[in-house]
Amino acid sequence: MATKLSDVIVGVFPQLRYQPTAKRIRARLAGHTVVDTLHAYLIWEPRRITPIFAVPEPELLAELATPGGPGTDSPEFGVKLSVDAPRLLDPRTGFGRHTTPGEQFDVVTAAATAPGAAFRPEDPDLAGYVVLDFGAFEWLEDDEEIIGHPRDPFHRVDIRASSLDVEVSLDGVTLASTNGAQLLYETMLPVRYYIPPADVRLDLMEESHERTVCPYKGEARYWTFPGSESGSNIAWSYDRRFRDAAQIHGLVSFYNERVDLTVDGVLQTRPVTPWSRPSGPGAL
Repeated sequence: MATKLSDVIVGVFPQLRYQPTAKRIRARLAGHTVVDTLHAYLIWEPRRITPIFAVPEPELLAELATPGGPGTDSPEFGVKLSVDAPRLLDPRTGFGRHTTPGEQFDVVTAAATAPGAAFRPEDPDLAGYVVLDFGAFEWLEDDEEIIGHPRDPFHRVDIRASSLDVEVSLDGVTLASTNGAQLLYETMLPVRYYIPPADVRLDLMEESHERTVCPYKGEARYWTFPGSESGSNIAWSYDRRFRDAAQIHGLVSFYNERVDLTVDGVLQTRPVTPWSRPSGPGAL
């Protein structure tokens, strides 16, 4: 019997997962190097979608200390990748919400302390490793900055040029029309249509203060279509931070979950994803 690979991937989300990486991984806190290692792991705690780093404890250039305070509450943000998928933790769920047994520590250097920023999991396969809070440090992979979270080696982004006629409308108002879109294919996510700004009615929209980061594409800025109740932060564009995403730099994409998208004359079905509502976890 054939196996649908995406079902296999979703099926392991409830488990504690790890994968060694060959990259040189460095973390800095207030200008002080906390770790510099060639032996890091990528770690996904149970129900986590995105990975963070675990590093060998003997290679830490900082002290681990018993938390000096009661700790901070990390609210849980649940998300479902599709209607039939299990409920997972989206990346807004803080580091302090652990879903596997272990012990939490402060990370202490001569210059600063990162409260609760290290976690030693109770798992024999991860013996000698501590997991570090990505948001507490500045990170480098080899000599390049990374943002958001580490890239998942099993998660892929492909961008392809297209001459298909693409039209975007909302509440009967055409917001974009082009035959020069770049199509972005991302693992287990809907196709995103990135449109040249000259083909977008930006005059009908207002730039918002919303900003999000993606470790594969960069930092996104957003536009709202004030003519619709569902138009909040409906479109976005990425900066030029990463060469990997050069084909979409400066182009504008819309949530196909919340607009009427017509491709080559065919109205597309709105996918149901975490971004189907304006309060979703950010652009993709």
